[in-house]
Amino acid sequence: MTHASVFRGSHKCTTMRTPLASRCYSHAKVETDEEFDARWVTYFSKPDIDAWELKKGMNTLIGYDLVPEPKILDSALRACRRLNDLASAIRILEAVKDKSGPHKDIYPYLIQELQPTLIELGISTPEDLGMDKL
Repeated sequence: MTHASVFRGSHKCTTMRTPLASRCYSHAKVETDEEFDARWVTYFSKPDIDAWELKKGMNTLIGYDLVPEPKILDSALRACRRLNDLASAIRILEAVKDKSGPHKDIYPYLIQELQPTLIELGISTPEDLGMDKL
């Protein structure tokens, strides 16, 4: 299950049949899943990203009602490596595990997809570090 199958907050404008007029103020273009993914990959791929931007981006991303795609997480983990911030990399993995909630198949899928990146960057999962036993 990816973020495409999770509610993303799109609402249709409806009017009520009452004497008061109801207006729809949302005329903005709806962002596709591909555009959403590309926006976040680009954000985390900035060569000059700093620790504050990394944390702000992850906080915003985790705040959405979705589980980020592996390519977004890959980009975020690479940003952690550029910043030499192992703690943030592990926090990202913990947040994604928590975000997966009762869907027990999502986190293992993400770890499977991210495994080559984790090995390349030398990042251990929280489970490898024994943090799931605390």
